[in-house]
Amino acid sequence: MAVDLPSLKWITHRFISIGLIILLEVFYFNPSSWAQSPNYQTSQWPNKPIRIVISFAAGGATDSVARALSPKLSEYLGQSVILDNRVGAGGVLATDITAKAAPDGYTLMFTSGPPHNTFPFFFKNLTFDVLKDFTPIMIVCTAPQGIAVSASLPVNSLKELIEYGLKNPGKLSYGTAGNGSVQHLAGVMLNSAAKIDMIHVPYKGGSPALNDLLGGQIPVGIFILSTVMPYAKTGKVKLLAVLDAQRARTAPETPTVVESGLSGFSVPETWIGLVGPANLPPIIVSQLNSALTKAIALPEVRAKLESTGFEIKSGSPNDFSDLMAKSVDVYRRITAEAGIKPE
Repeated sequence: MAVDLPSLKWITHRFISIGLIILLEVFYFNPSSWAQSPNYQTSQWPNKPIRIVISFAAGGATDSVARALSPKLSEYLGQSVILDNRVGAGGVLATDITAKAAPDGYTLMFTSGPPHNTFPFFFKNLTFDVLKDFTPIMIVCTAPQGIAVSASLPVNSLKELIEYGLKNPGKLSYGTAGNGSVQHLAGVMLNSAAKIDMIHVPYKGGSPALNDLLGGQIPVGIFILSTVMPYAKTGKVKLLAVLDAQRARTAPETPTVVESGLSGFSVPETWIGLVGPANLPPIIVSQLNSALTKAIALPEVRAKLESTGFEIKSGSPNDFSDLMAKSVDVYRRITAEAGIKPE
C-alpha cells in the first residue's frame, strides 16, 4: 500500500523529535552519564580538589618543596591542592597509593630520588614498578646532601669524624630519612671508603632524624641541606661536608667529602619532582608541567627554595623520564657494588 508524502514527512519528523528528546534526557538532564566519557573528564580537568601525596613527614625536604609550590599550583589550576603526608616504609606507602590511583589527575605525588629510584634494591615484593607505574610530570629541584654531627660531639671536620670512628668502633650511629634514601647509601659508602662502622638508624623522614640529632639521641646525621642548614647556621649542629661533587651554593664554605680526603667519593644528585600514576593523559601532564614551570619562575618561590638549600632544576616530562631511568641504573650499580640485597 502506498504511503502519501505528507504522512512520510510526519513520521520522519516524529522520529527525529523522539531522538532529540532521548539525547536531551541523557546528556542534559543526566550529565553524570556524559561525564563517564574520558574525553569529557579530561577537557573539564580540574573540576574538583587535587590531592598531592607526600612520601615523608611534614617538615622534611619533599614536604617543604610541596608546601612552597602548592599555593601557586592551586592558583594556576583553579582548584584547591590538598597535601597528604603518608608516612610509612621509607616512602613505599605513599608510592603504592599513587601507583594504584586512577589516572585522572586528582591523585599525584611529590617524591624524591632516592628513595623512589632505589626501592627495588632495598624492598622485596614491591607492588609497583618505579618506572612503569608512574607518569613523570616535572623535576622541580635538586637537593644537595650534607653530613652533620651533634654540637656535643668532639669533632669539627669529616677527617676528625673518621678518626673518631676508627678509635671508637661501633659507637657511632647515623640517622637518615629512611632505608633506601640517598643518606642511607651515603653512609654505607662512607663506612666502606673510610673503614669505619657507623650504625644506620632509619627514620620516617629527615625531620624526625634531625630532632634526635638536636636532642643528642644520635651523634651523626646525613640530611638534605634544606633540613639541616638553619640549625648549622646557629651552631646547634655542625655541618662537616657535602656529599655532592661540587660545593653547594647555599653552603659555599662547607667542603665536599672529596675535599675532606676521600677521593672518588660521590653520590648522584637527589631530585625532587611531581609524578602521577601511569597513563596520566598528556593534556593533564602538560597543564601540570606548565603550572609548575610558572610557579618556580616566581622570584618569591625561587628565593624560598634556594634560601633553604634547594637548587632549581626544571624541564619537560621527557627530561624527567630520562633522568628517572638513568638514576635507577646508577643505583642498581651502587647497591650491587655495596652488596646490598632487598629485604
